[in-house]
Amino acid sequence: MNHLVIMAKAPEAGRVKTRLARDIGAVEATRVYRTILGTTLRRLAPDPRWHTWIAAAPDRSAYSPIWPETVSIAAQGTGNLGDRMQRVFQHMPRGPVIILGSDIPNILPDEIALSFRELGRNDAVIGPAPDGGYWLIGQRRSPRVLQMFQNVRWSGPHAMADTLANLKDANVGIVGQKADVDTQEDYRVWRSKG
Repeated sequence: MNHLVIMAKAPEAGRVKTRLARDIGAVEATRVYRTILGTTLRRLAPDPRWHTWIAAAPDRSAYSPIWPETVSIAAQGTGNLGDRMQRVFQHMPRGPVIILGSDIPNILPDEIALSFRELGRNDAVIGPAPDGGYWLIGQRRSPRVLQMFQNVRWSGPHAMADTLANLKDANVGIVGQKADVDTQEDYRVWRSKG
């Protein structure tokens, strides 16, 4: 079974898209977050080619009725983003795992299917973002779970390069680039396509 895991924060004003909120306000930033996450779940969760999970933060929100009943929920746990994603890779049921962010607009099911196909011939897969990070990361987890996130400089232009350095002995597939909505300019672009 393939597992698609969306890293998501409970959509509470002041707790999501804080950098974007400085430019457009917390209420609008929260609306953007909810809209993108909701669209992503409606597009991807019904697909029978994978089982969809939400890795929820904060952990108490994993038990909240805010999440759709069509997906499984797991708590992200503590630590930095790398610690939390590594935990996902360690603790998901058997099978390949792909992790997505919750703020990337316009993800299509065929893009996720392509990423799982990449895991059929590679140890890992990554989807680059224009800012030096990535919107998607996955691994086959067989014969073992790879340690991907040591010394990664998060939230900057080096996140993908640092992650790839941890995968230097693995075969890594690269899929198409996508951007998240973090800045006022990202917001303008997203609204113009809306």
